[in-house]
Amino acid sequence: MELNIIIPTFNEKNNIGVLLEKIYTLSSDIKIIIVDDSPNQDIKEIISQYKNVHYIHRDKKGGRGSAVIAGMNYALENFSCRYLIEMDADLSHEPNEIISNLNFFLNEDMDLLISSRYLKKSKIINWPPQRKLLSFLANNLARSILKVPISDYTNGFRIYSNKAAKHVTANCGEVGDGFIILSEILVQLYYNNFKVKEVESTFVNRTRGESSVTFKEIFKSLTGLYKIYKLKNKLNS
Repeated sequence: MELNIIIPTFNEKNNIGVLLEKIYTLSSDIKIIIVDDSPNQDIKEIISQYKNVHYIHRDKKGGRGSAVIAGMNYALENFSCRYLIEMDADLSHEPNEIISNLNFFLNEDMDLLISSRYLKKSKIINWPPQRKLLSFLANNLARSILKVPISDYTNGFRIYSNKAAKHVTANCGEVGDGFIILSEILVQLYYNNFKVKEVESTFVNRTRGESSVTFKEIFKSLTGLYKIYKLKNKLNS
């Protein structure tokens, strides 16, 4: 099965090799785009042993959301792909879910499939209670304001159709550059009548490295949420 995967990275040299080993057990037809905002290019040396890995290094940290859009642009310009998969580099997203999720995505003819941490059968493993509470409250706030019938607005384990990816690259990235773009993408696609669904997922807190989510990022996300609310009203008018 063809797998086209975008992986944004920031100081993930301790995790990226482990992740790639897991991904390459899934298929022989794989293209991976790594968009790296790390201050150095240590990851480039690690990934050089893997085939069909395309490496983009950005001179400064542009944010996870903008990294995904950069990866989408690269894929659309260089690949002929029906769909694009997005996932984190920190091993919080389980590669073994990719094939079943992709089959569901294709069978249901979807444009966006979100791996949700908050469905009944989903699991969150080893997340500190305060981080779990913050994420839960943030997602409930987003749902109450943005009115998209999805439980997880901020998990970056997703599959996009080619059509959806083209819409994202043409229209998203105006409200911020970090995780808030994930909510912007969801609103853009849902209110433009793309087919959006979610599926159960197991989320595992990182065991190596440090999270790139900071209180500054959280504050920026709250500001971005207001901008997305205005966008929702415009799209829904």
